[in-house]
Amino acid sequence: MATVVSSAKKGGRKTAGKPVTAGKAPAAVKKKAIPAGRSPVKKSVVPEKKKTIMKKPVKATAGKATKKPAVKKASKDMTRYRCILCGYVYSPLRGEPHNGIPAGTAFEDLPDDYVCPVCGQRGKGRIGKWGFDEWRPTRYLCSICNYVYDEKRGEPHRGIKPGTKFEDLPDDYVCPVCALDPTISVRFGKVTKQGFEPLNI
Repeated sequence: MATVVSSAKKGGRKTAGKPVTAGKAPAAVKKKAIPAGRSPVKKSVVPEKKKTIMKKPVKATAGKATKKPAVKKASKDMTRYRCILCGYVYSPLRGEPHNGIPAGTAFEDLPDDYVCPVCGQRGKGRIGKWGFDEWRPTRYLCSICNYVYDEKRGEPHRGIKPGTKFEDLPDDYVCPVCALDPTISVRFGKVTKQGFEPLNI
């Protein structure tokens, strides 16, 4: 049954009471009904995972990277330089690796404080570049049989006149000793000018 709330006096005026139903309270905000057996679950916001970029491991290098010294190409010039005091011959093709001078270093590119290694060892004084004269080899050694071609002698029996430079020998020139030895010819073939090395004597 509905009960009537008595009116209250306000300023001498009577206000009519509003009927209120039993068991119901005035609600300002309507809430959604939660079914029995279920508890309200708050939605949890999961933060997005940041994409991790894998970086390549950097190899640790001990100290600063050292640059390899550039190797000079060997000069084809057969000009050598001989010490006027002891006869030591400097060859640009050979260089002096034991003294830190790589093969292919021209005589002009030698350091200003260069001295003859033989005179320095023998205690004859510090003979520098000024004590060397241009010199070219006149004798060439076969690397297979050790035959020596001497420009002064030549090979008259083969039609090569005395005084013929090694560079002026014909392109089909072969070592006369190796050519007569069948064992060498079969094993190594024809030993041509490329098989000879200049002698510094």
